[in-house]
Amino acid sequence: MTSAEIKAKTDIKSMSIEELAEAFKENGFPAFRAKQVFDWLHVKRAVSFAEMTNIPVAMREQLDEEYVIHSVKIERKLVSKIDGTIKYLYRLDDGETVEAVLMHYKHGTSLCVSTQAGCKMGCTFCASTIAGFERNLLPSEMLDEVYAAQQDSGERIDGMVLMGIGEPLDNFDNVICFLRLISCKEGQNMGMRHISLSTCGLVDRIYDLMELDMQLTLSISLHASNDERRKKLMPVAKRWSIDELLKACREYYKKTGRRISFEYALIGGENDSEADAAELAALLNGSGCHVNLIQVNKVEESGYRRGTRENTERFRSLLEKRGINATIRRELGSDINAACGQLRRESKNSVQGIQE
Repeated sequence: MTSAEIKAKTDIKSMSIEELAEAFKENGFPAFRAKQVFDWLHVKRAVSFAEMTNIPVAMREQLDEEYVIHSVKIERKLVSKIDGTIKYLYRLDDGETVEAVLMHYKHGTSLCVSTQAGCKMGCTFCASTIAGFERNLLPSEMLDEVYAAQQDSGERIDGMVLMGIGEPLDNFDNVICFLRLISCKEGQNMGMRHISLSTCGLVDRIYDLMELDMQLTLSISLHASNDERRKKLMPVAKRWSIDELLKACREYYKKTGRRISFEYALIGGENDSEADAAELAALLNGSGCHVNLIQVNKVEESGYRRGTRENTERFRSLLEKRGINATIRRELGSDINAACGQLRRESKNSVQGIQE
């Protein structure tokens, strides 16, 4: 099937049971067929309409003419010898690639999911943005990141973090659709409280998310304690100040009752001094938030370096002495470069090398 033929068809895996029922009704199919097709797509994980043996042949043929079942293929798979973390590079139907990381915790397994092929936010320390932005992922493609990891590993995925390649709130409508589908009781039935969404701080979309009251955990990539330094690290800070961002966070907490987590990547000599810790503590004082400290990943193009473990511990201690709950993120898959963006960048570079 050509790319044009795929685009001309409706993405059936991105449709809810209600949307399927309405579409089937218009075609003269019984409403109960919607649940059957949904079950084939999200529970049995069919990749073709021919597999749907309890659906009449004539209906399957019509579905095949009007709809497409997207799927991802595992291009590369790296398994950590240290902690069993699995990093996947997926190939999408149009040739684009994205990454996902399967992580093991005492409470179960969690998948770090990508929401875009590339990223346009331009954070200077991030590998995901270096390879450039190509497009938003469809809800079905995000679902397939979960389904493919589950099928390959043989493990049920209990939770999810939207912290992979891309900015989730920049792909707002598709991400919301994905979240509703992944939490649907007839499908994966993943609880919203086991899902965390990370944003670099798209303030307008935080308010939009707040109105949906989805009960997920919102994580804010802060990475600096003042606007001047944040603008250097994150272009989004040129549009919204820290004060505007924190106001949105307070409103979000007031509306949803869900505590917000702030991510802070420690970059040696940039934002990891005692003065930075004091300024960050003063900024977040009284918010009841949690700060997740991250030792920045090595990205050659950025020129940044990670600080020492001792300095990271000292930074955490300084925050806690000032009343800020802080932890150091457990580093998983360190022997396979499990941070997102690296494999996709290598893949694009190798393709460009062949073309040249």
